[in-house]
Amino acid sequence: MTTVTSRVQAADSSSGRDRERRILSHAWRWVIGPVTTILVTSFIVFAALTLTPGDPVTQILGGKASAEQRAHLREQLGLDDPLIVRYADWLGGILTGDLGTSYTYKDAVGTVLLPRIETTVSLVLYAGILILIVGIALGLVGGLSTRIKPAIVVLVAVLISIPSYVAATALLGVFAVNLRLFPTYGAGTPGPDRIWHLTLPAIALSIAWIAYMAQISMAAVSEQRANEHVRTAEGRGLPRSLVIRKHILRNAGIPIVTASGLTLAALVAGSVVVESAFTIDGVGSLLVRSVSSKDVPVVAAISVLIVAIFVVMMTLVELIHVAIDPAARRGGRTK
Repeated sequence: MTTVTSRVQAADSSSGRDRERRILSHAWRWVIGPVTTILVTSFIVFAALTLTPGDPVTQILGGKASAEQRAHLREQLGLDDPLIVRYADWLGGILTGDLGTSYTYKDAVGTVLLPRIETTVSLVLYAGILILIVGIALGLVGGLSTRIKPAIVVLVAVLISIPSYVAATALLGVFAVNLRLFPTYGAGTPGPDRIWHLTLPAIALSIAWIAYMAQISMAAVSEQRANEHVRTAEGRGLPRSLVIRKHILRNAGIPIVTASGLTLAALVAGSVVVESAFTIDGVGSLLVRSVSSKDVPVVAAISVLIVAIFVVMMTLVELIHVAIDPAARRGGRTK
Protein backbone atom coordinates (compact mmCIF):
# COMPACT_ATOMS: atom_id res chain seq x y z
CA MET A 1 0.00 0.00 0.00
CA THR A 2 2.84 2.30 0.90
CA THR A 3 4.53 1.53 -2.41
CA VAL A 4 1.39 2.40 -4.38
CA THR A 5 0.96 5.65 -2.46
CA SER A 6 4.58 6.58 -3.11
CA ARG A 7 4.17 5.92 -6.83
CA VAL A 8 1.04 8.09 -6.96
CA GLN A 9 2.81 10.89 -5.10
CA ALA A 10 5.82 10.60 -7.42
CA ALA A 11 3.54 10.72 -10.48
CA ASP A 12 1.73 13.78 -9.10
CA SER A 13 5.05 15.46 -8.35
CA SER A 14 6.34 14.71 -11.86
CA SER A 15 3.11 16.01 -13.39
CA GLY A 16 3.40 19.19 -11.33
CA ARG A 17 6.99 19.75 -12.47
CA ASP A 18 6.00 19.19 -16.10
CA ARG A 19 3.21 21.71 -15.72
CA GLU A 20 5.57 24.26 -14.19
CA ARG A 21 8.07 23.72 -17.02
CA ARG A 22 5.34 24.25 -19.61
CA ILE A 23 4.19 27.44 -17.89
CA LEU A 24 7.77 28.76 -17.74
CA SER A 25 8.33 27.77 -21.36
CA HIS A 26 5.20 29.61 -22.50
CA ALA A 27 6.07 32.64 -20.36
CA TRP A 28 9.53 32.84 -21.91
CA ARG A 29 8.26 32.22 -25.42
CA TRP A 30 5.43 34.73 -25.44
CA VAL A 31 6.38 37.36 -22.84
CA ILE A 32 9.87 37.26 -21.34
CA GLY A 33 11.71 36.55 -24.60
CA PRO A 34 10.10 39.34 -26.67
CA VAL A 35 10.39 41.87 -23.83
CA THR A 36 14.05 40.96 -23.28
CA THR A 37 14.76 41.35 -27.01
CA ILE A 38 13.20 44.82 -27.03
CA LEU A 39 15.11 45.90 -23.90
CA VAL A 40 18.49 44.66 -25.13
CA THR A 41 18.00 46.19 -28.57
CA SER A 42 16.81 49.48 -27.10
CA PHE A 43 19.97 49.67 -24.95
CA ILE A 44 22.19 48.99 -27.98
CA VAL A 45 20.37 51.64 -30.02
CA PHE A 46 20.50 54.17 -27.18
CA ALA A 47 24.20 53.52 -26.53
CA ALA A 48 25.07 53.82 -30.23
CA LEU A 49 23.20 57.10 -30.56
CA THR A 50 24.72 58.46 -27.34
CA LEU A 51 28.26 57.66 -28.47
CA THR A 52 27.72 59.16 -31.93
CA PRO A 53 29.93 62.24 -32.50
CA GLY A 54 28.12 65.54 -32.03
CA ASP A 55 27.04 67.76 -29.16
CA PRO A 56 23.28 68.04 -28.52
CA VAL A 57 23.84 71.23 -26.51
CA THR A 58 25.38 72.97 -29.51
CA GLN A 59 22.52 71.76 -31.65
CA ILE A 60 19.89 73.12 -29.28
CA LEU A 61 21.50 76.40 -28.20
CA GLY A 62 23.71 77.13 -31.17
CA GLY A 63 27.35 78.07 -31.13
CA LYS A 64 26.89 81.49 -29.46
CA ALA A 65 25.55 80.24 -26.10
CA SER A 66 27.51 81.09 -22.96
CA ALA A 67 29.37 78.49 -20.95
CA GLU A 68 26.85 78.84 -18.11
CA GLN A 69 23.94 78.20 -20.48
CA ARG A 70 25.66 75.18 -21.95
CA ALA A 71 26.53 73.76 -18.52
CA HIS A 72 22.95 74.28 -17.28
CA LEU A 73 21.45 72.51 -20.30
CA ARG A 74 23.92 69.61 -20.04
CA GLU A 75 22.87 69.15 -16.42
CA GLN A 76 19.19 69.43 -17.34
CA LEU A 77 19.54 66.78 -20.06
CA GLY A 78 21.73 64.56 -17.87
CA LEU A 79 24.48 64.46 -20.50
CA ASP A 80 27.21 64.19 -17.87
CA ASP A 81 25.64 61.14 -16.19
CA PRO A 82 26.98 57.62 -16.86
CA LEU A 83 25.50 55.84 -19.87
CA ILE A 84 23.57 53.30 -17.81
CA VAL A 85 21.98 56.08 -15.72
CA ARG A 86 20.95 57.98 -18.83
CA TYR A 87 19.48 54.83 -20.34
CA ALA A 88 17.55 54.06 -17.15
CA ASP A 89 16.11 57.60 -17.11
CA TRP A 90 15.20 57.35 -20.80
CA LEU A 91 13.61 53.92 -20.39
CA GLY A 92 11.69 55.08 -17.33
CA GLY A 93 10.34 58.00 -19.35
CA ILE A 94 9.24 55.67 -22.16
CA LEU A 95 7.44 53.39 -19.70
CA THR A 96 5.52 56.40 -18.36
CA GLY A 97 4.74 57.74 -21.85
CA ASP A 98 7.46 60.40 -21.91
CA LEU A 99 9.64 59.89 -25.02
CA GLY A 100 11.69 63.00 -24.36
CA THR A 101 11.89 66.31 -26.21
CA SER A 102 12.99 66.71 -29.81
CA TYR A 103 16.14 68.78 -30.23
CA THR A 104 14.99 70.01 -33.64
CA TYR A 105 11.25 70.59 -33.13
CA LYS A 106 11.55 71.70 -29.47
CA ASP A 107 8.44 69.67 -28.73
CA ALA A 108 7.61 66.35 -27.08
CA VAL A 109 8.71 63.41 -29.22
CA GLY A 110 5.27 61.82 -28.83
CA THR A 111 3.63 64.95 -30.23
CA VAL A 112 6.03 64.96 -33.17
CA LEU A 113 5.57 61.24 -33.89
CA LEU A 114 1.83 60.71 -33.49
CA PRO A 115 0.49 62.28 -36.73
CA ARG A 116 3.37 60.77 -38.71
CA ILE A 117 2.69 57.29 -37.30
CA GLU A 118 -0.86 57.50 -38.66
CA THR A 119 0.48 58.35 -42.13
CA THR A 120 3.06 55.55 -42.13
CA VAL A 121 0.56 53.00 -40.82
CA SER A 122 -1.82 53.92 -43.66
CA LEU A 123 0.98 53.46 -46.22
CA VAL A 124 2.17 50.17 -44.73
CA LEU A 125 -1.36 48.73 -44.51
CA TYR A 126 -2.08 49.74 -48.12
CA ALA A 127 1.16 48.16 -49.34
CA GLY A 128 0.61 45.11 -47.12
CA ILE A 129 -2.82 44.47 -48.61
CA LEU A 130 -1.37 44.66 -52.14
CA ILE A 131 1.46 42.29 -51.19
CA LEU A 132 -0.74 39.68 -49.54
CA ILE A 133 -3.41 39.68 -52.25
CA VAL A 134 -1.24 39.91 -55.37
CA GLY A 135 1.82 38.07 -54.06
CA ILE A 136 0.00 35.09 -52.58
CA ALA A 137 -2.33 34.88 -55.61
CA LEU A 138 0.64 34.76 -58.00
CA GLY A 139 2.33 32.15 -55.82
CA LEU A 140 -0.74 29.94 -55.62
CA VAL A 141 -1.37 30.10 -59.36
CA GLY A 142 2.28 29.36 -60.12
CA GLY A 143 2.43 26.52 -57.62
CA LEU A 144 -0.79 24.87 -58.77
CA SER A 145 -0.46 25.37 -62.54
CA THR A 146 2.55 23.85 -64.28
CA ARG A 147 1.61 25.58 -67.52
CA ILE A 148 1.55 29.13 -66.11
CA LYS A 149 4.44 28.69 -63.66
CA PRO A 150 7.30 29.63 -66.09
CA ALA A 151 5.67 32.98 -66.91
CA ILE A 152 5.17 33.77 -63.22
CA VAL A 153 8.77 32.79 -62.45
CA VAL A 154 10.00 35.29 -65.07
CA LEU A 155 7.65 38.01 -63.78
CA VAL A 156 8.76 37.44 -60.20
CA ALA A 157 12.44 37.58 -61.20
CA VAL A 158 11.87 40.94 -62.87
CA LEU A 159 9.84 42.45 -60.02
CA ILE A 160 12.18 41.36 -57.23
CA SER A 161 15.11 43.09 -58.94
CA ILE A 162 13.42 46.52 -58.89
CA PRO A 163 14.48 48.61 -55.84
CA SER A 164 11.84 50.76 -54.18
CA TYR A 165 13.53 54.05 -55.13
CA VAL A 166 13.67 53.01 -58.81
CA ALA A 167 10.00 52.01 -58.73
CA ALA A 168 9.10 55.28 -57.00
CA THR A 169 10.97 57.37 -59.58
CA ALA A 170 9.40 55.52 -62.51
CA LEU A 171 5.88 55.69 -61.11
CA LEU A 172 6.26 59.38 -60.34
CA GLY A 173 7.53 60.16 -63.82
CA VAL A 174 4.89 58.17 -65.71
CA PHE A 175 1.68 58.36 -63.68
CA ALA A 176 2.11 61.58 -61.70
CA VAL A 177 4.13 63.91 -63.93
CA ASN A 178 3.31 62.77 -67.49
CA LEU A 179 -0.20 61.31 -67.20
CA ARG A 180 -1.18 63.36 -64.12
CA LEU A 181 -3.36 60.56 -62.80
CA PHE A 182 -1.98 60.76 -59.25
CA PRO A 183 -0.52 63.51 -57.06
CA THR A 184 3.25 63.92 -56.96
CA TYR A 185 3.67 64.45 -53.22
CA GLY A 186 2.01 64.34 -49.81
CA ALA A 187 -0.32 61.89 -48.07
CA GLY A 188 -3.58 63.78 -48.53
CA THR A 189 -6.35 64.05 -45.97
CA PRO A 190 -7.90 61.02 -44.22
CA GLY A 191 -10.40 59.12 -46.37
CA PRO A 192 -10.55 58.58 -50.15
CA ASP A 193 -8.09 61.43 -50.73
CA ARG A 194 -5.45 59.63 -48.68
CA ILE A 195 -5.98 56.39 -50.62
CA TRP A 196 -5.53 58.36 -53.86
CA HIS A 197 -2.34 60.02 -52.62
CA LEU A 198 -0.85 56.79 -51.25
CA THR A 199 -1.59 54.57 -54.26
CA LEU A 200 1.71 55.18 -56.08
CA PRO A 201 3.81 55.07 -52.89
CA ALA A 202 2.12 51.81 -51.85
CA ILE A 203 2.80 50.25 -55.26
CA ALA A 204 6.44 51.39 -55.17
CA LEU A 205 6.86 49.99 -51.67
CA SER A 206 5.18 46.68 -52.47
CA ILE A 207 6.61 45.68 -55.88
CA ALA A 208 9.69 43.78 -54.70
CA TRP A 209 7.81 42.32 -51.71
CA ILE A 210 5.03 41.06 -53.97
CA ALA A 211 7.68 39.10 -55.85
CA TYR A 212 9.17 37.80 -52.60
CA MET A 213 5.77 36.67 -51.32
CA ALA A 214 5.02 35.03 -54.67
CA GLN A 215 8.30 33.11 -54.51
CA ILE A 216 7.64 31.84 -50.98
CA SER A 217 4.04 30.90 -51.75
CA MET A 218 4.93 29.18 -55.02
CA ALA A 219 7.75 27.18 -53.41
CA ALA A 220 5.55 26.13 -50.48
CA VAL A 221 2.65 25.03 -52.70
CA SER A 222 4.97 23.20 -55.14
CA GLU A 223 6.60 21.35 -52.26
CA GLN A 224 3.25 20.26 -50.87
CA ARG A 225 2.03 19.14 -54.30
CA ALA A 226 5.00 16.82 -54.58
CA ASN A 227 4.26 15.07 -51.27
CA GLU A 228 3.15 11.46 -51.38
CA HIS A 229 -0.05 11.97 -49.41
CA VAL A 230 -1.19 14.60 -51.94
CA ARG A 231 -0.53 12.27 -54.88
CA THR A 232 -2.35 9.50 -53.00
CA ALA A 233 -5.37 11.77 -52.44
CA GLU A 234 -5.42 12.70 -56.12
CA GLY A 235 -5.07 9.02 -57.10
CA ARG A 236 -8.08 8.14 -54.97
CA GLY A 237 -10.18 10.50 -57.04
CA LEU A 238 -10.83 13.13 -54.36
CA PRO A 239 -12.14 16.44 -55.70
CA ARG A 240 -9.28 18.76 -56.70
CA SER A 241 -10.69 21.61 -54.63
CA LEU A 242 -10.68 19.38 -51.51
CA VAL A 243 -7.11 18.22 -52.14
CA ILE A 244 -5.92 21.82 -52.60
CA ARG A 245 -7.74 23.12 -49.54
CA LYS A 246 -7.09 20.28 -47.10
CA HIS A 247 -3.75 18.80 -48.16
CA ILE A 248 -1.88 21.60 -49.95
CA LEU A 249 -2.92 25.01 -48.66
CA ARG A 250 -3.18 23.97 -45.04
CA ASN A 251 0.41 22.70 -44.90
CA ALA A 252 1.76 25.43 -47.17
CA GLY A 253 0.23 28.07 -44.91
CA ILE A 254 3.03 27.95 -42.30
CA PRO A 255 5.89 29.34 -44.47
CA ILE A 256 3.44 31.76 -46.08
CA VAL A 257 2.39 33.10 -42.67
CA THR A 258 6.02 33.46 -41.62
CA ALA A 259 6.91 35.35 -44.80
CA SER A 260 3.83 37.56 -44.39
CA GLY A 261 4.86 38.54 -40.86
CA LEU A 262 8.42 39.34 -41.91
CA THR A 263 7.18 41.34 -44.88
CA LEU A 264 4.72 43.48 -42.94
CA ALA A 265 7.35 44.23 -40.28
CA ALA A 266 9.99 45.11 -42.91
CA LEU A 267 7.63 47.52 -44.67
CA VAL A 268 8.00 50.01 -41.80
CA ALA A 269 11.75 50.23 -42.40
CA GLY A 270 11.28 50.14 -46.18
CA SER A 271 8.92 53.12 -46.07
CA VAL A 272 11.91 55.41 -45.43
CA VAL A 273 12.91 55.53 -49.12
CA VAL A 274 9.39 55.74 -50.49
CA GLU A 275 8.27 58.49 -48.10
CA SER A 276 11.32 60.56 -49.03
CA ALA A 277 10.68 60.06 -52.76
CA PHE A 278 7.03 61.12 -52.56
CA THR A 279 7.61 63.82 -49.90
CA ILE A 280 5.31 62.06 -47.45
CA ASP A 281 5.63 63.36 -43.91
CA GLY A 282 5.68 59.98 -42.19
CA VAL A 283 7.90 58.18 -39.70
CA GLY A 284 10.40 57.15 -42.37
CA SER A 285 11.06 60.65 -43.70
CA LEU A 286 11.16 61.95 -40.12
CA LEU A 287 13.83 59.36 -39.30
CA VAL A 288 15.98 60.52 -42.23
CA ARG A 289 15.74 64.17 -41.18
CA SER A 290 16.36 63.35 -37.52
CA VAL A 291 19.48 61.32 -38.33
CA SER A 292 20.81 64.20 -40.45
CA SER A 293 20.18 66.71 -37.66
CA LYS A 294 21.35 64.32 -34.88
CA ASP A 295 17.99 64.57 -33.12
CA VAL A 296 18.79 61.70 -30.75
CA PRO A 297 15.45 61.47 -28.85
CA VAL A 298 13.47 61.16 -32.09
CA VAL A 299 15.90 58.68 -33.68
CA ALA A 300 15.92 56.54 -30.52
CA ALA A 301 12.12 56.50 -30.29
CA ILE A 302 11.66 55.55 -33.96
CA SER A 303 14.38 52.89 -33.83
CA VAL A 304 12.87 51.22 -30.77
CA LEU A 305 9.41 51.47 -32.35
CA ILE A 306 10.64 49.60 -35.45
CA VAL A 307 12.30 46.93 -33.30
CA ALA A 308 9.14 46.54 -31.22
CA ILE A 309 7.06 46.11 -34.39
CA PHE A 310 9.40 43.34 -35.60
CA VAL A 311 9.23 41.54 -32.24
CA VAL A 312 5.45 41.83 -31.98
CA MET A 313 4.95 40.62 -35.56
CA MET A 314 7.21 37.60 -35.01
CA THR A 315 5.34 36.77 -31.80
CA LEU A 316 2.03 36.97 -33.66
CA VAL A 317 3.44 34.70 -36.37
CA GLU A 318 4.35 32.12 -33.73
CA LEU A 319 0.88 32.36 -32.22
CA ILE A 320 -0.65 31.71 -35.65
CA HIS A 321 1.68 28.73 -36.06
CA VAL A 322 0.44 27.31 -32.78
CA ALA A 323 -3.15 27.82 -33.92
CA ILE A 324 -2.77 26.05 -37.28
CA ASP A 325 -0.08 23.46 -36.48
CA PRO A 326 -0.80 20.80 -33.83
CA ALA A 327 2.90 19.90 -33.60
CA ALA A 328 3.80 23.48 -32.70
CA ARG A 329 0.98 23.53 -30.15
CA ARG A 330 2.56 20.53 -28.42
CA GLY A 331 5.98 22.13 -28.61
CA GLY A 332 7.14 19.92 -31.46
CA ARG A 333 8.16 20.70 -34.99
CA THR A 334 6.23 20.57 -38.19
CA LYS A 335 7.31 17.89 -40.56
